[in-house]
Amino acid sequence: MYDIGIDVGGTGIAAGLVDDGCRIVARKGLATDRAMTSEAMSAVLVSLAKELMAESGVFPDQVQSIGVGVPGTANRRTGCIEYANNLPCCQGDIRQLLKEQTSKNIYLENDANAAAWGEYLYLGKKPESFVMVTLGTGVGAGMIQDGKILRGVNYAAGELGHMTIRYNGIPCNCGRRGCLEAYASGEALIAQTEKVMAKKTKSLLWDLCRENRGYVNGKLVFDAYRQGDKAAVKVVKKYAGYLSEGIANIINILQPEVLCIGGGISRSGDILLPMLRELVQEKIYSRASAENTRLVAARLDNDAGIIGAAKLGLCKE
Repeated sequence: MYDIGIDVGGTGIAAGLVDDGCRIVARKGLATDRAMTSEAMSAVLVSLAKELMAESGVFPDQVQSIGVGVPGTANRRTGCIEYANNLPCCQGDIRQLLKEQTSKNIYLENDANAAAWGEYLYLGKKPESFVMVTLGTGVGAGMIQDGKILRGVNYAAGELGHMTIRYNGIPCNCGRRGCLEAYASGEALIAQTEKVMAKKTKSLLWDLCRENRGYVNGKLVFDAYRQGDKAAVKVVKKYAGYLSEGIANIINILQPEVLCIGGGISRSGDILLPMLRELVQEKIYSRASAENTRLVAARLDNDAGIIGAAKLGLCKE
């Protein structure tokens, strides 16, 4: 039997057909149209699911469920997405719309929760407490305790990207100022890089940017760092400092056994993780403890959201 997992992001939608061994056997994807209505979004998700089955030769009765990870507050009781600051088109009763069009069990979950669940399932020995922080368009997080996703009384728990790390800091699109997301998301890293590039016109960053058709992204920054570019080193160190503030806060509050860093930036974990471990160790209250939170990089890359969404039926309620 199979399950379908769909990861709806601010820039793209990724869908996969997942077998009983949590392996993705087929996948589809397309760009996110932020102007879509919730009805149009549900139609797109149904179309992706049908295409996956058709191209894989899998019959509908071989698919047990469809799980969808969305960037916002997913109310598991009502099936509605109550708030999605990065993707307003997701708001609405997506679960009911999907159920009507597919007759499958539909699971709706915050995308960071789904990704955290996917990474948690991948682990051999399951930790009692696990937190995953996802660095993408925004900063998401998922928290798992004893095999159960912690969702809070209103299903909005885990919005760790919207803790303030700088009072009255730069505006965040959630409406607050100084949020971790405003300083440590992928988009924030790009903005910080562009700001430094405007001052350092002879930086290697400019050469790599031209090779990338004029676009700045996280990979470009870390590539320049590896080549010793002074501007890139400045950007990465400052970015790691911002991120470490949020990570230290999370550890101080939750003291999880494992804290996992996911999202596209985690691909540069060889650079970022050693910096984070050193900075966080200096900032956490428990620095003198014999045992502390293990800080690790995600292993499933972009597949975590697909696998986690597909296997939401395995999660304890």
